[in-house]
Parts: sequence; C-alpha cells; structure tokens
Amino acid sequence: MSMTDPIADMLTRIRNASMAGHGYVAVPSSKMKVAIAQILKDEGYIQDFAVTRERPQPMIRIWLKYVGERREKRPMITGLKRVSKPGCRVYVKKEHIPWVLSGMGIAILSTSKGVMTGQKARRLNVGGEVLCYVW
Repeated sequence: MSMTDPIADMLTRIRNASMAGHGYVAVPSSKMKVAIAQILKDEGYIQDFAVTRERPQPMIRIWLKYVGERREKRPMITGLKRVSKPGCRVYVKKEHIPWVLSGMGIAILSTSKGVMTGQKARRLNVGGEVLCYVW
C-alpha cells in the first residue's frame, strides 16, 4: 500500500501510542524519519530510537518518554502537528521561523543544511520547509 504522507503517518503513530500509554512504537524507516527521531531524542521528547534491519522494509523503533508515577504518568509529547503537507508545502525565510508556544515547543525544519530545529536554523541563518511542530 502506498502512502502519500509518510511523515504525517509517523507523527500520528507517535501521537496515538503516547496517548495510549505504550512503551514504544514502530514506524517504517527513511532518512527523513530517522533525522526527525534524532531531533526528538536530542530535545528530550523520546527516550531513544533504533533502526532495525528487517526485510523488506527497515523499521524505526521509538521508545516513548513519560513523566510522573505509574497512575499519573503523562507523555512528554503533548502535541504534534504536521505543517507542510504534500499538497501544500510551507517554506519560511530565516526571519520568519515560527516560535512554538512561545519557545516551549520546537519547530522541525528541513533546510539546505539538513533537518534541524527552528532554534538551530535561526542560529545558522537558514530558512527552509517547516515539517512539523512538537510541544
């Protein structure tokens, strides 16, 4: 089955698994998804991730992060929003990189220097395609 927006599928799987309280989620692998998972790990939204070498399609296993004790545990990721879609791409210049929840969340951008957070893109003075918001 072909998928028109694999990044939105990844974000939806993460959102659904974290709201259901699962320990991990598996998504089909690609270079872009691995880069997004690395950013989520670096920013502290997930515990870890690993790429499995399964056939025919490698998978990314993402271990989700929660705060609180057993009964009161809440997911670290409270929201994920896909911004740039295949039908409507959203590009921003370096001056117009969005702030997510006044700096409490992150914007993930695909730039000419790779996939990075909005904060890093501001530091490097590059714009690009806004992939998603995470808070």
